[in-house]
Order: sequence, then structure tokens, then C-alpha cells
Amino acid sequence: MRCAIVGGGAWGTALADLLAGAGHEVLLWAREADVVEHINQDHANPRFLSGVTLDHRVKATMDLAQAVRDADLVVYAAPSHVLREVVRAAAPAVAAGAIQVIATKGIEPGSLALMGDVVGGEVPGRPVVAISGPSFAVEVARRQPTAVVAASRDAAASVTVQQAFSTPQFRVYTSDDLLGVELAGAVKNVMAVATGIAEGLGLGLNPRAALITRGLAETTRLGVALGARPETFAGLAGMGDLVLTCTGVLSRNRAVGLEVGRGRALADVMAATETVAEGVRNARTTAELATRAGVTMPIASAVHRVLFEGQPAAEAIAALMQRELRAERDE
Repeated sequence: MRCAIVGGGAWGTALADLLAGAGHEVLLWAREADVVEHINQDHANPRFLSGVTLDHRVKATMDLAQAVRDADLVVYAAPSHVLREVVRAAAPAVAAGAIQVIATKGIEPGSLALMGDVVGGEVPGRPVVAISGPSFAVEVARRQPTAVVAASRDAAASVTVQQAFSTPQFRVYTSDDLLGVELAGAVKNVMAVATGIAEGLGLGLNPRAALITRGLAETTRLGVALGARPETFAGLAGMGDLVLTCTGVLSRNRAVGLEVGRGRALADVMAATETVAEGVRNARTTAELATRAGVTMPIASAVHRVLFEGQPAAEAIAALMQRELRAERDE
């Protein structure tokens, strides 16, 4: 298949390498001239995925229309806050029969749309498939065994994506719960910030386990209110990705929370890294989406207060522990 990767960050580069290794023709689009140059000349992306040698069949361009034109699969891996602008620019060149694959996790500011709705709205009439699950980019690029899920309302499209991405080291399951898979992938980043904050405060493994478990309960509650299936959140895109992002040392969202918990200002933490921590942006949008849906999300709300309202991290944790007592399956 001819595959276009829209976004030259770590995840887009890892997926480009994966697809090329599976025998597909791959052209990656990146804004950054140095990324394109290194991929084409050195088969590497030291800016975003250092220490990895890419398949020599991965090619790169700064011409977005060239990248997506005539592609069978268009894989979007741009950050969530710029995805709409990128998709809108690509739209005139996307083939009528292309399958659009969402590798970006997030909730759009303002509209509170999930990424599949953003892409489907800007480039209508093509199937949309979200690919999500516990998958650090560098481990995928290094061919560590990984399992993810491809979700779509179009069963044939999800199977096509499953077959295109599957390798002996990268196992893909299918799902028809596009909403649940996308929401789980977005909100887990907020929960990872929460667990990082707790760790930065010097708290132990007990609170981390509690935050992960109750964070999953919050995410599931929001998902069900919006029309997702509860079992989705017990799967790879839910529990699987949540555990990885909240505990893995490679997690950017956990790392941001860790520094905030240690007392650093959020602005300083964000300025020190070029990579995107979606959990910071999604802390705002998750809180707004929960309010719109009438769903209580105490952990997500606490993260929002710490990041944007100046509440001390220790005070936010104490407030979570002192909430009104209730049954576990209640709010």
C-alpha cells in the first residue's frame, strides 16, 4: 500500500518505520527541514526519535500535498492542537478512496471534538480509523512486542488497517467503538500527569495505584455518558495505555507531572522540552467536556486546578482524599 504519514514527531516516525518494514511505500510529511533532511540522507530522526535507524524505504518531504496524494492510507500523527489546520491543508489532495488513520490522541480546544471527528469533518466521505494502545514510539521503532487496537465505524476499514500495520512484533486488534478508543487515549494523558504529580510530591506506590484505578473509573464514566461502551476502557486503549503512560519512564505526560509535583512552574517545564505533552492541553478540554456531559471527574479536575488555577499539588491530593465517602461504583 502507499502510506502517507502526516507528522514527523516520534510517533509519526515510528509508524512510518513500522509500515516501511512491513513492505509498504511510505512518504512522511514534516514541517521541519532538518527532520526531512535527516530521514532522507541518514535514515534517522535525531530531533524526535534519537538512537533509532529507520528503514531505508522511509522517505520524507515538506510538501504536504505530495505526501498524501494517491495514498491508500493517510496516517495523521500531528499534535492535537494543530491537527485541524494540517488536515484542512491536506484535504484537497487526499484521494477519494483513502482510509484516514488517526494516530493523534486528544480533544480539540473550543469544539471539544475528538480527533476522528476533526478529520472526518475536514475530509468527509472517507473511512476514519483510530489506532491506539500502550505503545511508546521508541519501543515500537526498536521492534519491542506491542499490541494496539484499530477502531472504526467501518469494519472493513479497521480490518484493512489491522492487516497493514500488523507485523510479528506489532499486533493489532479491531474494535467498532471509535468514540471509546479515542476518548480513552486522550484522557489517559491527564491521568498520567496526575500520577506524575503524586510521584513528584514523594508519594508512594499506593497512591499511584489508586490514581490509576480511580482515573480509569472517571474515564469510563465520561465515555459511557458520551455513548462509548464500558468494556472498551478495560482494553488496550483504556487500561493498557493508562497503565503504560502512568508508570513508564518514557511517558512525557508523567514527566511533566513529576516536575510540577516537585514545585517547578508549568511554564518552565513546558519551555524545557520540544516534545508535546498532550495531557496538559487535555486537562483543560477534559474538564470542559466533563462539565458539558454532566460527569464528575475529581482527578481530572484536580489536575486542572494544579496546572491552571494555582492550587498547590499537595493540597489537591489532600482534597481528593477528603471527598465525601461513597460506594466504589458510585461517583
